Amino acid sequence: MSAFSSFFAFFARIFLAAIFVVSGWGKLTGFEGAVGYIASNGLPAPQVFAALTILVELGGGILLILGLFSRLAAFVMAGFTLLTIVLVHHFWTFEGADAMMQQIHAMKNLAIAGGLLMVTAFGPGAWAIGPGRD
Repeated sequence: MSAFSSFFAFFARIFLAAIFVVSGWGKLTGFEGAVGYIASNGLPAPQVFAALTILVELGGGILLILGLFSRLAAFVMAGFTLLTIVLVHHFWTFEGADAMMQQIHAMKNLAIAGGLLMVTAFGPGAWAIGPGRD
């Protein structure tokens, strides 16, 4: 991988991970709020889902930034992100402005999952500390 590509791969990982780290930290520091939001979506065992969400978002985001096990982290995070479309941002069940807002969130998640699948496919680039560097 060229120095040019490594530079962009490094920043792409940081940009992809940023939303997850910020969101995971918010859920960790506001755990009861996260549990309440998950419960409001009708999911069972909201405490378990909140803890798993923090693990994927915060843990996966940090791994992605570091370039440590980044292919695996990106794959898990992509699956998680796609799953949230079905479980949380199911715009097809809403109406009006709520449907539009949920569709925006769903499409954003689809784009993020695409970026994460690129990391899964092509690796973290040369500026990574873990296995799978290119």
